[in-house]
Amino acid sequence: MTAHVTTLQAASMEGRYRLLVDAITDYAIYMLDTEGRISSWNAGAQRFKGYTEQEILGEHFSRFYTPEDLVAGIPAKALSTAEAEGRFEAEGWRVRKDGERFWAHVVIDAIRDQHGQLLGFAKITRDLSERKAAEEVLKRSEEQFRLLIQGVTDYAIYMLDPEGNVSSWNAGAKRIKGYEPAEIIGQHFSSFYTDEDKAQDLPRKALEIAAREGRFEKEGGDFARTARGSGQMSSSTPSTSMTAS
Repeated sequence: MTAHVTTLQAASMEGRYRLLVDAITDYAIYMLDTEGRISSWNAGAQRFKGYTEQEILGEHFSRFYTPEDLVAGIPAKALSTAEAEGRFEAEGWRVRKDGERFWAHVVIDAIRDQHGQLLGFAKITRDLSERKAAEEVLKRSEEQFRLLIQGVTDYAIYMLDPEGNVSSWNAGAKRIKGYEPAEIIGQHFSSFYTDEDKAQDLPRKALEIAAREGRFEKEGGDFARTARGSGQMSSSTPSTSMTAS
């Protein structure tokens, strides 16, 4: 009697779990057998991939991969990694039924019985196309901004890392300071300060103020910079602005 009740409870739990998975539409959740053939299919998988359950059950999951990934053997590597390590996780392009590509986050977990025997794989896919598109827009905007900054010649505009080392260098910085990018990137920005300023520890104080208040700005003869050369003063009006990021 107890064994019968336990079996019914397990069947009930399995049924509720299946209903839960089938109701999820934001994720493609499906099972693969040990060879990578699809053995279950939820509503989210149909929405993402475009295949009905009748069309896709029994087919190999590699059909969702791009030709480039197929040539590289990515599907087989994904299953072998999941089998050896318990999980495979990655992002990449996947292909819908109509041939459209979408950017996906994929997790493949190995499913084993109580004796450790491999039964198959659980595969969860999330469509990240909107995030990918937003990242591409941001990337293009950053590239346009970089090109804009590089084209400015009337101002020295450059980035510093948290320690004050130069990490970028525009045409204006080259013209005003006299250094080529290859010469100055990686060097500390205190190179542009006078010996008097260095003695007063002004470079460090400038960074501390920018980090604390979000910005450091100062101009005037008491904050002049040296151009490249032994003590030669820059002919431009001494002016410095730093913004923390």
